Parts: sequence; structure tokens; C-alpha cells
Amino acid sequence: MKIDAHQHFWRFDPVDYPWINEGVPVLMRDYQPEDLELELRRSGFDGCIAVQAREKIEESFSLLSLADRHPFIHGVVGWVDLQAETISRDLSTVAKHPKFVGVRAVLQDKADDQLMLRPDFMRGITALQDFDLAYDLLIFPKHLKPAAELVRRFPNQRFVLDHIAKPQIHDEDRSQWRDDLRSLSQAPNVYCKLSGLVTEAKARAWRQEDFTPYLDDVWEAFGPDRLMFGSDWPVALLAGSYVEVVGIIHHYLATKSESDQRKVWGDNAARFYRLNP
Repeated sequence: MKIDAHQHFWRFDPVDYPWINEGVPVLMRDYQPEDLELELRRSGFDGCIAVQAREKIEESFSLLSLADRHPFIHGVVGWVDLQAETISRDLSTVAKHPKFVGVRAVLQDKADDQLMLRPDFMRGITALQDFDLAYDLLIFPKHLKPAAELVRRFPNQRFVLDHIAKPQIHDEDRSQWRDDLRSLSQAPNVYCKLSGLVTEAKARAWRQEDFTPYLDDVWEAFGPDRLMFGSDWPVALLAGSYVEVVGIIHHYLATKSESDQRKVWGDNAARFYRLNP
């Protein structure tokens, strides 16, 4: 299978999606499976993983409903409040669905950079283990150190880093990000998504070669067995088309073996999320 391991759906409402600012009209509209299916087929993908875009448990049920109606949605990474005392009960309402494959919390914008190491949050990670669900790390580079500590405390939990931790692609000094990324990658239970790159680059002035050193660093850190492609559609439309986003990774992988390419384009995502298409 060829899997887009990271994309979103929504019916736009400024209250539900406060992170979509008025200055970004391309995102201020509905994006539904019908909109994505053509892009997937055009780029040769067999399916996708739908990832939460709002912090409400209703988001999980909404995405699962879409997955029921559209077979190409192979998995859903939803949202539950990992710090809630009712976390096990909340997970039990969604985890019984065969396409519910994981949970994501939006840690990148939280005031406490150490939130993921708080006892109540780690109680939520323990609950994910109980339900055999993956966890998507949505963080900035400054969170890589606490993230490395988190994943070491849960060696049996599956983690995947979204958007390579969102480094500033146009920043000339990537040394701290690279060192902290390598530290995180030392935990074998952590994977990484090649996603969200164009929105961290120079708007629409990016070039293919801007991404190469970052992709080299990620390849060195995680290797071909723990990397997966994600488009981050439709957010990526802020800086590039779906075809352009796919093209960045296609160009980079052109020198890799066919076996390694298959891993990144789908095999790793299918194994990590335990997909049953």
C-alpha cells in the first residue's frame, strides 16, 4: 500500500478551529474526503490516515464516521483528553472502532513545555498502552528534550513524531534541533513523519534543496524502517500543492533503494498504525 499517513478533514467554523486565522483564506473552508480522494488517486496513494484538527472528543467520532463512509480512510488518529480522570472510559468509547488507531494532543501551543511529563498526562499515555493505541507527538523543537524523556519512560508505547518537530527550514543553524532529534530517535519505539515541511519553509519561495539537509538528518536519525510520508493536507496548501508536497519526498527518495522507498511510502505506516485495509 501507498499511504498518506497524515492529513485532516474539517467543516470550517472559527470557534471550533481558532488556530485557523482570518489571514489564511485557503483554510477557511470545508475540506472533506471527496476533496482529498482525487489528490490521492492522482499521486498513486491507496489511502490515508485522518488526524485530529480540533481538541474535542466529537472530533474522534466525526472522523470515524467519515472513515465508515470512505474506505480509503484506513485509520483515524483522534483526540481524547489524556489528562482526564475518565481517560480509560473515554478511550473505551472510541477504541472499539477498528479504524481508531491512535491519539494526538496539541502540545505545541501549551504554556507548560513540560506538560507531557506531568503525572496526569503520563496516566493518559498508560491508558493508550492498555488499548494498544499509538500516540502522535505534535511538538516544536523546544519540546524534543522532554519528549525524549517521555518515550524512554514508556518503552512499550508506539510514538510517532509529527512534522519532524517543525524546525524552521529557513533557519541556517539547525544543530540544536538535529542533536535533540537524534536523542529522541534513540528510542526504538519512536517513528517520524516526513510531513509539515513546506509550511516551515520560506512561504512559497522554497526550493527542493532547502529540505535536503533536514531530510538527511532525519534519515540518519531514524533510518528507512521508522519513517513515513504525510502530506499534512490541507494545511500544506498554505505553501504548496498536494503534488508539490509529494514531489519533495519523491525527489529525495529517488536515490534510495526500492525497498526503502516502499517502507516510507506505506509499509512503515501500515505496520506502525496496524492497519487492516
